[in-house]
Amino acid sequence: MMKKVQQFGGAMLAPALLFSFAGIVVGFSILFMNPDIMGAIATPDHLWFQIWNVIAEGAWVVFRQIPLLFVIGLPIGLAKSQSGRACLEALVTYVTFNYFVSAILTTWGASFGVDMTQEVGGTSGLANIAGIKTLDTGMVGALIISSIVVYLHNRYFDTELPEVLGVFRGTSFIVILGFVVMLPVAFLFAFIWPHFQAFMLDMQGFFISSGALGVWVYSFLEKILIPTGLHHFVYAPFAYDNAVVPGGMAAYWATHLGEFQTKAQTLKEMYPAGGFALSGMSKVFGSIGITLAFCKTAKSEKRKAVLGLMIPVAATAVFAGITEPLEFTFLFFAPLLFVVHALLAATLSTLGYVFGVVGDFGGGLINWFAINWLPLWKYHWPTYVTQIVIGLIFVFIWYFVFTFLIQKFNLKTPGREDENEEMKLYSKKDYKEKQENGKKENPNTKKALQFLESLGGKENIVDVTNCMTRLRLTVKDGSIIASESDFRKAGAQGLVKNGDAVQIIVGLSVPSVRSEFEKLL
Repeated sequence: MMKKVQQFGGAMLAPALLFSFAGIVVGFSILFMNPDIMGAIATPDHLWFQIWNVIAEGAWVVFRQIPLLFVIGLPIGLAKSQSGRACLEALVTYVTFNYFVSAILTTWGASFGVDMTQEVGGTSGLANIAGIKTLDTGMVGALIISSIVVYLHNRYFDTELPEVLGVFRGTSFIVILGFVVMLPVAFLFAFIWPHFQAFMLDMQGFFISSGALGVWVYSFLEKILIPTGLHHFVYAPFAYDNAVVPGGMAAYWATHLGEFQTKAQTLKEMYPAGGFALSGMSKVFGSIGITLAFCKTAKSEKRKAVLGLMIPVAATAVFAGITEPLEFTFLFFAPLLFVVHALLAATLSTLGYVFGVVGDFGGGLINWFAINWLPLWKYHWPTYVTQIVIGLIFVFIWYFVFTFLIQKFNLKTPGREDENEEMKLYSKKDYKEKQENGKKENPNTKKALQFLESLGGKENIVDVTNCMTRLRLTVKDGSIIASESDFRKAGAQGLVKNGDAVQIIVGLSVPSVRSEFEKLL
């Protein structure tokens, strides 16, 4: 069960990775469209402004279509086979679900306590999903629907139907099942979700009012749960859903940057929820302190080698916010260091928040500059100077604490290995090896293998596609292809050959046969 939960959490990472680049582009766009910084060229009637407005609109898609991203992203990590088709199935089923919800609430909205005449957004509880005015189920609804589709896909995608119903195999069959399942699910959401929305509104107030204690607990859990993969369930509702602000912190910060460009109030007064988005402070300052500690405690003859090893991974953590090579080294050699790291990270975020540091600081320096410092330094530079001072103090805290612990307990960090041990960093894969689940044998695998052998092997294949019933191939040498009778023995219904163009008549199961064929290639 825990492994499935970990896989689910890891699959959520795929769409989340898109926010970094989109946030950077949005940040630069807002910066370059700010007349206080760019002058007269940053006015709506100037070509400079218009070009950057176009660029910004392209970047906004990630923030405006968060549910769709998670619907499509989840099958990538969880579908056991044919993940591309699973993504299509999830998208179609999710859109169907929202059409059902929209129709239900338009017809019986009063019975469910929903007023469909309100505008989307705000506290209306409504959203616009793929052009559909529907209930705002956010990331949670998207993940639930996508999970249902993944379950249906993994269980029923390879179901063999009678030949007369062959057109409904594979993706079509999953979409049909999804259609049937979504109707009761839509009614269930229409009944339950408005109550959950009211609870979420109350919860926003609770987290905001929890102050520094809430920030510390949140930051510690987000860090300490990284080895289990459960940290996704801590930060995701905050970053991408309505836990503390409508639409999630990632979208809220980016879409309200213009409002924060004022000296009339502090950032903390305008955006008190921003204390839950300071994990990047430990990625930047913590990584520097840890790197210095590793170099300090390394054997003298290995110090240069440690520098060569640590500088690239430290730079990746500091600039891009990717800390896995660093953090999983603690787990592999000395779990104690990782616990201390989580405690320091939570304390740093909390102190930053206490002294007024808020914003979108979940990544590295690139993220900081693009959507924090550059657009807002003019208005809130004292806050950012405070952030830097606190961070530099913690660089030395990390350095001294790690140095003491490494030497006190003789921990085998890089550069302190025994003579017969290789010095290297370790990945999550090294930390916790995963065994692949046994896969159910596809009945079309043998058929695809026999087809490939009859075609002269994979070296003779140029490309492969399919239509409704035929596997279409281009081969290098058509003269070495086996006879039609051999293909019929392998399960084909016929063969059409014209030089190096070959068509194997398979029937309506051809998509699955093609998939197995491509795996063999």
